[in-house]
Amino acid sequence: MLGAIIGDIVGSRFEWHNIKTKQFAFLTHECFFTDDSVMSLAVAKAILECGHPDRLPEHAIRCMQEIGRPYPDCGYGGSFYHWIYSDHPQPYNSYGNGAAMRVSACGFAASSTEEAIALSKAVTKVSHNHPEGLKGAEATTIALYMARTGSNILEIRDHIDKQYYSMNFTLDGIRDGYRFNETCQDTVPQALMAFFESTSFEDAIRNAISIGGDSDTLAAITGGIAEAYYGIPEAIRKHALTFLDERLLAILNAFETKYGIVSDKENGKTTG
Repeated sequence: MLGAIIGDIVGSRFEWHNIKTKQFAFLTHECFFTDDSVMSLAVAKAILECGHPDRLPEHAIRCMQEIGRPYPDCGYGGSFYHWIYSDHPQPYNSYGNGAAMRVSACGFAASSTEEAIALSKAVTKVSHNHPEGLKGAEATTIALYMARTGSNILEIRDHIDKQYYSMNFTLDGIRDGYRFNETCQDTVPQALMAFFESTSFEDAIRNAISIGGDSDTLAAITGGIAEAYYGIPEAIRKHALTFLDERLLAILNAFETKYGIVSDKENGKTTG
């Protein structure tokens, strides 16, 4: 799930300053983690503490509030901000792309397609219970699970096209006209296409950022799937870890200790 965090960090400096090219410095001192990383790690902590879908929603709420409250300025949307700090948080029929950016841990923890879907629904319905929110989170989780378990890009794309979103577009075809959008239905397909058109982990994230829009969230969604498929080059991994504080790093370490690390499949360096 570090791939989602890396995508978030790389995309952070471009969210309000879009860049319509793949040619940019990847990780710089201007980068930082945002709510995408914080919530991804909160979901990971919830899964670590309770992996059973039937009990996971209550743990997800507790962990998202516990992990999220110390970072009030990390970029939460207005409705989710109130949810984070509410004494009685309730789902609010959202289809925002926050549903999809936080579920990478579900794809890494699942042992079957059915479990991947159940985990995704359990951590999503507590806030983003609109059908499009649930769909965006599920599509992301399934793409990641398929990438992790040996499906090739064409197989994953075909499944997404048939079951979730029409993939009848290209990044070049949408780049000029694509604008900032916070919905699942106009973020998840684009993030998935950034992976489908990629040739490596880094290339996938560059693809996502190159179309503009909600750059950190697009790249977070893409990055989790790209990690499962390609692994993460060691140099990128080491650099990215320096952006996390000790609190967040401890959750990531615990999750990777249990579910393994995907290093760099392209160079035969895969564990877990």
